Parts: sequence; C-alpha cells; structure tokens
Amino acid sequence: MMLRLLLILVLIAAGLVSAADPLATAVVSYRDVDEVYTAEGKVEAVKQATVSAQISGRVVEVRFDVGDAVKKGEVIVRIDEREVSDALASSQAQIAQAQATLHNARANYERTQQLFKQSFVSQAALDRATSEFQAAQAQLQAAVAVASQAATVKGFATVTAPFSGIVAARHVELGETVTPGKPLMTGFDPRDMRVVADVPQLKLSQIRKSVRADIEFPAQNLKVKAGAITVLPTADPQTHTTRVRLALIEYVQGSYPGMFARVYFVLGQSRRLLIPAAAVVRRNEVTAVYVVGAGGAIGFRQVRLGQDFSAEGIEMLGGLQPGDKVALDPVKAAIALKGSEGRR
Repeated sequence: MMLRLLLILVLIAAGLVSAADPLATAVVSYRDVDEVYTAEGKVEAVKQATVSAQISGRVVEVRFDVGDAVKKGEVIVRIDEREVSDALASSQAQIAQAQATLHNARANYERTQQLFKQSFVSQAALDRATSEFQAAQAQLQAAVAVASQAATVKGFATVTAPFSGIVAARHVELGETVTPGKPLMTGFDPRDMRVVADVPQLKLSQIRKSVRADIEFPAQNLKVKAGAITVLPTADPQTHTTRVRLALIEYVQGSYPGMFARVYFVLGQSRRLLIPAAAVVRRNEVTAVYVVGAGGAIGFRQVRLGQDFSAEGIEMLGGLQPGDKVALDPVKAAIALKGSEGRR
C-alpha cells in the first residue's frame, strides 16, 4: 500500500491525478449473512478396492502402473498358471477314470439285475452290484467337483479389474512370487467421490438441520456445493467426534483420495453490521477505516472487526454506526485527508 501511495503522490505532482477526485464510498449497514461452521475434511473414494492374489505363483505380467486408467474386466496382473493347469489336467483324468469305472459298474449292475430276476444269483450279489454302481456314481460326481474347483482356481491366475477406475497403488513387481491374500493393486473410481469431515458432537444437531454445505478445495482454488449430507451413527471415543459424509455432485478435476478439503456447513442466517473488506486499513497493530462525513470531510477512525464473511464483507464490532460512509479506496482517502490538512 505504501508503494501505491508513493506512486499516486508522484502522479499528483505530475498533474496526472487529482487529489480532489470524488471518493467512492460504501454505507455501513446491517445485512443478512450465512452462519457457517467450518470443518477440515478429506476426499474419499466411494469405490476403492485392493485386488489380492487367490493362488500361489510367480507374477509373469503386470499390465498397469500407478495413475493408469483401467476399464472394468481388463487384465491387470497374470500369475504363472502351470501348477494349477497341471492340477486341472489331473482332475480331468480322474473324471475319465471315474466315467470308465461307472460304465463297468452300470453294466455289471444291469447284468446282475437280469440274472437275479431269473434266480441265477442271490440277493447278496445284487446288493453288491448295486452298491458298486452307486459308489461309481459318487466317485464321478466327486471327480467333476474337483475338476470344477481346479478350473476356478486356474481362472484366478488371470486377475481382472472389478470396476473402471484409476490405479492408486501397485503392490507387486514382475517376477515376484505371491501367495493367497497378497495385495496386487489398489484402484478407485474417480467418478464417485465424497468428502468426509470429523465434527464435534455438540455441533451435530445444527449440522443435521443445516441449510446446505459448501466444499472448498484449496489446491484447486475452487469451491463447490455439496450433495447429500450423511451423519454416521458412530463416534470416535478418543476425540469425541462424529464423521460426516458429503457427496460430490460431480467430479472435481484433479481431486483424489486423501486430498485436503474444507467444509462449510451453512447453519442458518443472522443480521450483521458489515463493511466492505476493501475499506479496511491495517497499519502495524492498528485496524481502521477512512470515514467520509457530511460535506466530504474525511476522518481516520480505528475500528474493531469481527468475522470475515468473504464477498459479503467484514463484520463491524465497534467504531462505526449504521449509516456511516467509508472510503473504498483507503490510499486515495489518505491523500485527500493529507491534502485537506495541508490547506488548513
């Protein structure tokens, strides 16, 4: 501000600017402003998952890395399937063996049944043929189940994306040996995000009745309106806070899980005495304004400020009354005041 003041003094001396130009002013007045509670939060993905290995083996292919976009169903990792392929081949051979055993048991059962009707064999022989036939049937069913399980396990060697999204972390390297439960990749869906904030319990009743909430992303210098507000029915026993979820109506470009965000819960409205922020002068520890009185008289008056309501203005707690006029250009007002003092 001092540099600007010196520049204007130079321009006045050169005759390019007149100190007598009329001052732009604003009237100090009461206005309805939003009562806001501010909380710090973070971005969270609604859809976020870590895909883990379900079989043991060596990683033979890693198709994506951190930051890559993946579509649902795309192969992200392949695990060496030779061991599970051998198990599947063995189970299929067992099916063939069980089928042959069942064929022989069925033929023996049918033949024994005919002989029993002709009284050539005893009831015991028929019972034995029947049990052998039933055992062969059960053996085939067991072999089919084992083969089905082996085929399912073989499918686990090819790991696919459960949904479309972005790879957030890669937990394995090519050639690494994995075991069941070993994390492979973590991803999230950027189209479905929300913001969470931890709120003191004493504020919950007001937040449940809040008019709306705004979310600020300082990194992007952006503020957006929040969607649905959900208060979780649990509290942190250590901090005595409750988590509140706020839906994002649309994707905020550049946002990702864990990013800092600031939440403004609008709890209602109240009337406050406001002045424009541009009228405030801060000199060391002094906060003041230039008051323009009747006939254009200018005075420098110290004031006490309250809450800053951003575009609406700054709350005035002392030093001014409703109807007072303040200069919107403090530098120009200072020059005008200095000029009037020099003429006296």
